[in-house]
Amino acid sequence: MIDSITPSISPVGPSSAAADLARAAAAAASPEAASADFGAMLGQLASNASSLLKTAEATSIAGMRGQASVQQVVDAVMSAEQTLQGAIAIRDKVVSAYLELSRMSI
Repeated sequence: MIDSITPSISPVGPSSAAADLARAAAAAASPEAASADFGAMLGQLASNASSLLKTAEATSIAGMRGQASVQQVVDAVMSAEQTLQGAIAIRDKVVSAYLELSRMSI
């Protein structure tokens, strides 16, 4: 299980993951965010992804208890799957870039 589960259930649609990423990208493009470092942006994206996964897990458990509709559960799980696939893709790109940099001769 992912850390702790909050008892509140909020419906999560498939577009919420894309909206979260778009908001994070827009925040990173703002002038005051120009001074923020890349690590802070990745940390923000990771925390957003983690909270989305926790929400999907809570919605799934609520669905098993009969407190959430099947549509809410499917939407939350699909959104969490998209977010997880995006996080894995970013991780793979970072590892690939690191390996490429480590192979460079000085």
